Amino acid sequence: MATLSIKQVKKSFGKTDVIHGVSVEISDGEFIVIVGPSGCGKSTLLRMVAGLETVSDGEIAIDGKVVNDLEPMDRDIAMVFQNYALYPHMNVRENMAYGLKVAKVPAAVRAEKVNAAAERLQLTDYLDRKPRELSGGQRQRVAMGRAIVREPSVFLFDEPLSNLDAKLRVQMRLEIKELQSSLGVTSLYVTHDQVEAMTMADRMIVMNGGRAEQIGTPLEVYEKPASLFAAQFIGSPAMNLFRGYIENQTLRLDNGATLPVSTEHSGPVQAGVRPEHLYPADQGPLDMAVGYIEPLGATTLQHGKLQGTDVAFTVCLPGIVDPNSPGAKRFDFDNHHLHLFDADTGAALSR
Repeated sequence: MATLSIKQVKKSFGKTDVIHGVSVEISDGEFIVIVGPSGCGKSTLLRMVAGLETVSDGEIAIDGKVVNDLEPMDRDIAMVFQNYALYPHMNVRENMAYGLKVAKVPAAVRAEKVNAAAERLQLTDYLDRKPRELSGGQRQRVAMGRAIVREPSVFLFDEPLSNLDAKLRVQMRLEIKELQSSLGVTSLYVTHDQVEAMTMADRMIVMNGGRAEQIGTPLEVYEKPASLFAAQFIGSPAMNLFRGYIENQTLRLDNGATLPVSTEHSGPVQAGVRPEHLYPADQGPLDMAVGYIEPLGATTLQHGKLQGTDVAFTVCLPGIVDPNSPGAKRFDFDNHHLHLFDADTGAALSR
């Protein structure tokens, strides 16, 4: 068990800066998810914690000990990779025990740790099989078992579920979260999937262009996004955005619609409301020309544009909506679900 401290960490490749001063304090046993689009620097940050990339500036400390110059094997971490990284010529038992064998742990102790991890991961019946004889989910469990037996201070996960199908991903993310909670091991988990981030994280780090756009619990980021990027990235379907101008606590949209707002800000803004927070209203301020309807069973998505604009717009409605009735629709929302962002900087405006 350990704390993890990342202080103003930067990474450069030659003259190209890829991580621009990320700081976060991670508590003992906390599950942190680093989430963001491809190329945002999330895997690079994880690899610096692991010691697979050097730190250009800043400090990384595990349980109070600075590890910038330590080799990966000396950092007391265990890493689970996207491609499992199993030895094909070894069976499950040998794969799980290999790290302990290299560390010269006695054979009896190795066997005890492997058997305990295999039972926890439901791998007992597969210990004598080779990786090629296992399903994707079973291979991922073996990779996790190899990490568990080492009893590390910190777990690092680099997009471990990317190679699995959708149903298995749901199952495995629940298993990983339950396993981490029962072990109480500090964990850093990288993913580009915001659903994984929302369902697994104690806190998440939303990365954008090598910077930590926002750090907070999933609900904090969802309900109070700190920036336009965080608002758009977290939430599915994505938040609806439309341009407007605030004057005297009134927001006037580009199509002429007006909305009361409780902010002292004046000037151009980007306003946003999530599709699931909209509801039909005959006198609603948002007039939508429906393009097509996407039935999902429990919910129905209506896609189109705001009347009088080229702004794409999506509404999420409960239940089933007749797909043969597209046309103009009006919608409203509760005022506390309206998000306002500075038109120039993208920073959230206080309300």
